Amino acid sequence: MNITVVGTGYVGLVTGTCLAENGNNVICVDIDENKVNRMKNGEVPIYEPHLDVLFERNIEAGRLNFTTNLIQGLDHAEVIFLALPTPEDEDGSADLKYVLGVAQEIGQHITDYKVIVDKSTVPVGTAEKVEATIAANTSTEFDVVSNPEFLREGFAVDDFLKPERIVVGTSSQRAEEIMHRLYKPFVRSGNPIIFMDEKSAELTKYAANSFLATKITFMNEIANYCQIVGADVDKVRIGMGTDSRIGKRFLFPGIGYGGSCFPKDVKALHKSGQDVNHQFKILDAVVEVNEAQKTILFPQINNHFGGNLKGKTISIWGLAFKPETDDIREAPSLYMIEKLLEAGAKIKAFDPEAMENVKQKLGDKIQFADNMYEATQNTDALLICTEWSIFRTPNFIKLKAEMNDTVIFDGRNLYDIDEMTEAGFKYISIGRTAV
Repeated sequence: MNITVVGTGYVGLVTGTCLAENGNNVICVDIDENKVNRMKNGEVPIYEPHLDVLFERNIEAGRLNFTTNLIQGLDHAEVIFLALPTPEDEDGSADLKYVLGVAQEIGQHITDYKVIVDKSTVPVGTAEKVEATIAANTSTEFDVVSNPEFLREGFAVDDFLKPERIVVGTSSQRAEEIMHRLYKPFVRSGNPIIFMDEKSAELTKYAANSFLATKITFMNEIANYCQIVGADVDKVRIGMGTDSRIGKRFLFPGIGYGGSCFPKDVKALHKSGQDVNHQFKILDAVVEVNEAQKTILFPQINNHFGGNLKGKTISIWGLAFKPETDDIREAPSLYMIEKLLEAGAKIKAFDPEAMENVKQKLGDKIQFADNMYEATQNTDALLICTEWSIFRTPNFIKLKAEMNDTVIFDGRNLYDIDEMTEAGFKYISIGRTAV
């Protein structure tokens, strides 16, 4: 099929590349001419495992192309995906100006039937707004479909090529048949394509992300309580997770969730409820607890140094909001850095992928290291903010030799408490006994 993807951010680029990998002819449209030229030259503008291989292969095969010309993309495609930013507005709602702006241009330029697919995460009722915007500018037939993405950063390629489920919201039989034909090759193993109305599809994405954010936040609350009463959150987590009604995933406590989805989607769903006089009281608590959780280790770091961090150098392992991505949006590390700098501390940081993005944001406010051990040389404490695999089995003897003080504040509970005791470290984690 001939496909156009408007927007080459995280969702758009993964969507376009994976659709091309399945034999479709894809044009990706973006207004950033420099970015488009880089992609034409084979440069992947984001870090996502395995994406580069598919990207290069499909460019070489001629199935994946890039342009700044929206009209060229519209003329090319039977199906047009809108993968545009929906940034958080000042009131917490999702800003639809980019989506509706492109919808207006689509209405002005389409000349034959198209299926317009909302791939961006958008509030309930957006499909109606997109349809009305297009219809106000054209008499040509078209259908608008809601098709939310469920891509995990770090696993997005596998998630797209082998989806657990595909959700499609449409009231059009014609559009349903086209979407079924497009997605049928991706669900050969029997996973479902779930068709529903547009509003239910839009809400499904917000409900799923908000539930997962709630699950994480609940475990963080349990972890904080464990810290007070002397229970071990790891044992509690295992005891809970073996209950099939609860499941093992998203039960790991830490210093809060971040990224481009959970924070924004929770707030957008909360605001959507307010707009119709419905109060999501649980989401109030989720937002409040998560904000506090991001810096929950700061008081313990401050107390360790007697309330005076001036002149102390803190090493940070991990800057991305999660491993296997360079995404730092709402990353807990940034909140911890801000608190530490305000207290007068110096920071030496290392992350396998996200340092360039942090440099662009913070400049020379902190020092960046070439590797994890360089980051700990002559430092007074180590703070772990992201659970990258390379941090899981460090050389503790090397760490002890290079650090000024053998203390680790672990925001991701990477290490066994008994092993840390044996290694001779002061070790403070989340919801477990300090040693």
